[in-house]
Amino acid sequence: MQLDFKKTEGLIPAIAQDAETGKILMLAYINEESWKLTLETGIAHYWSRSRSKLWKKGESSGNLQMIKEILVDCDNDTVIFKVEQIGKAACHVGYESCFYRRLEKDGTETIVDKKIFNPDEVYKK
Repeated sequence: MQLDFKKTEGLIPAIAQDAETGKILMLAYINEESWKLTLETGIAHYWSRSRSKLWKKGESSGNLQMIKEILVDCDNDTVIFKVEQIGKAACHVGYESCFYRRLEKDGTETIVDKKIFNPDEVYKK
């Protein structure tokens, strides 16, 4: 399958979803190189926009994402990686999901998930 990286100037959104529970874990971006590595290895690889480098999910934390299924949208410019989340935390700040906050009607936010690890300990900050 050919993804349309040209349409999106080289980066395509990749949604990581827990294959067992259906919970959305994170949104990241892939380029052609990370796409090929993901397909070759069965481990999610992304392009880090903040660090401008290829990123194997879990390379620092050990929280790998093992690909179970890949869905591609009708325009070939967005993917869903259904994954087995090793370590049970996808978020680099220690939560299972990067979507751990809910915006309330009054504009405040509520934490809706439990922290699984301390990022200072994992990333040695």
